[in-house]
Amino acid sequence: MRLTTAQALVRWLLAQRTELDDGTAAPLFPGVFAIFGHGNVLGLGNALEEVKDHLPVWRGHNEQGMALAAVGIAKATHRRQVGVATSSLGPGALNMVTAAGVAHANRLPLLLLPGDTFTSRAPDPVLQQVEHFGDPGATVNDAFRPVSRYFDRVTRPEQLLGTLPQVARVLTDPADCGPVTLALPQDVQAEAFDFPDALFAPTTHRPLRPRPDTRALHEAAAVLRGAERPLLVLGGGVRYSRAAGRAVRFAERHGVPVVETTAGRTLVPHDHPLHAGPLGITGSTSANALAAEADAVLAVGTRLQDFTTASWTVFAPGCALVALNAARFDAVKHGALGLVADADEGLRELTDALGDWRADPAWTARASRERAAWDAHVDRLRVPSGTPTYAQVVGVVNDLSGPADYVMTASGGLPGELIGGWRAVGEATMDVEYGFSCMGYELAGAWGAAIARAEGVVTTLLGDGSYLMLNSELFSAAFAGHGFVAVVCDNDGYAVIDRLQTGQGGAAFNNLYPDVRTRHEEPPRTDFAAHAGALGCAVFRADTVDDLRAAYRAAREAAATGNRPAVVVIRTDPSAWTEAGAWWEVGVPEVAHRPEIAAAHGELAEGRARRVRYLG
Repeated sequence: MRLTTAQALVRWLLAQRTELDDGTAAPLFPGVFAIFGHGNVLGLGNALEEVKDHLPVWRGHNEQGMALAAVGIAKATHRRQVGVATSSLGPGALNMVTAAGVAHANRLPLLLLPGDTFTSRAPDPVLQQVEHFGDPGATVNDAFRPVSRYFDRVTRPEQLLGTLPQVARVLTDPADCGPVTLALPQDVQAEAFDFPDALFAPTTHRPLRPRPDTRALHEAAAVLRGAERPLLVLGGGVRYSRAAGRAVRFAERHGVPVVETTAGRTLVPHDHPLHAGPLGITGSTSANALAAEADAVLAVGTRLQDFTTASWTVFAPGCALVALNAARFDAVKHGALGLVADADEGLRELTDALGDWRADPAWTARASRERAAWDAHVDRLRVPSGTPTYAQVVGVVNDLSGPADYVMTASGGLPGELIGGWRAVGEATMDVEYGFSCMGYELAGAWGAAIARAEGVVTTLLGDGSYLMLNSELFSAAFAGHGFVAVVCDNDGYAVIDRLQTGQGGAAFNNLYPDVRTRHEEPPRTDFAAHAGALGCAVFRADTVDDLRAAYRAAREAAATGNRPAVVVIRTDPSAWTEAGAWWEVGVPEVAHRPEIAAAHGELAEGRARRVRYLG
């Protein structure tokens, strides 16, 4: 079949299928986000136009935003489907590098197709080309290498025959999953080759479920059987394996309290008697209290990021760590006993190996008792008083959400509020992008989630800083006809970083607007509702918690029936937070002009002394 490189690539995309949870097949690549320029409009653009009735193409307005929307699709479908984004060369391509970082940090599949310069080099230097004085083959697309799990520059059409199977492998492998970048020189996109028909044969990709090594399995079982106070930590790998039910049954059979990481939130019903809450800095005092006393931790599907481990101070010294993970890279971290396996298969075989073993009933009962105390604390934070707080905003959204709804956030202070304060109403219905903590993911990712999810309302919560950083995809979603709710909390700047700055002894500086340099006596303020309205969104304003309740109800209806985003704007308190009482290591200056910073540096040394340096 004689096709151009671009045509062949697009037809291959159409041939790839994915098996969903119910056993049915769906497109592996459900759509393409595109901004065309001279580097991709004629080659890849024409190829996409030829199949526009079979492969939807959504027009973005910022390359980073549309690539983040593609990441949102991957998370919302539990890595079963993969978003694709294409740009021209130069600044358009570089704008997508941040989205690649988000996908890489969060182990999410993403296919990026940036245009590239001519392989012939005949017209060099071409528009938007950045010339490297010592390497004529280097282009800006080489910036994708550190944030791609697989990178290839296709310099001949026939190279697709070798590289496309690797593309599929990385995008669907539970251990290697991450972003793939195929740099496409614009002359090669248009070159033709006689491709074999077999390249375009329909292929269904099924979730791989590697089973654990027998010896490692017995070693892990021995560690747990020797424990008096075991703790089960559930991460994102449990979600992607669709193993939440297996994990809960494991905990029930063996009487093990369960805590969740950021990526593992909403895997366990909130009121389950073994659920102790979320772990770490942005988690709960209930989960952290159990972690501080556990003598063995079974961490499933998590890389144990510093927010989860409180910079490795949340666990008790001498605690044994067993890491069940599909990726050996993550399973062997921090001296853990690595159990390399799919979460569902690993828990199933570990259950069999443990037999009738159960934890001490007194320890088992601690989970619900500790969580009840944390719930009572959150209840108090949700009571309206004065200027609305993040906790009160989260409480309103939580109260009005159903089991099919999906809630999101990314950077700033809202991750801590959502992780620590949300009460699960449906399984795997939260996306907190706190692997890369990318400002701007909140709106773009919500667009992708709204495309991917056929049921329920997608709600994203964000601060004024994130809104101002990347809001263009509100218009993209409004134009395309995808509805979701965005709750914008305006607290006058980067409040959570001001909290970190002043909490470590620094003077308030350059974060909240009253502390930012300006020539104005009264600086201008952003009218977020007017701005969102100008982008084609339905808009609602709220001043009080009661206002918010009414506005959020109306916004849900508008998003569900109006095929466009609905934006709720509310002023919030910049200094009220949900505290889990855990420590986090940050770089406090050893020498400073403020005595308060010197005192904070002393506290840093004390925190480092509490770190668990070896688990095993």
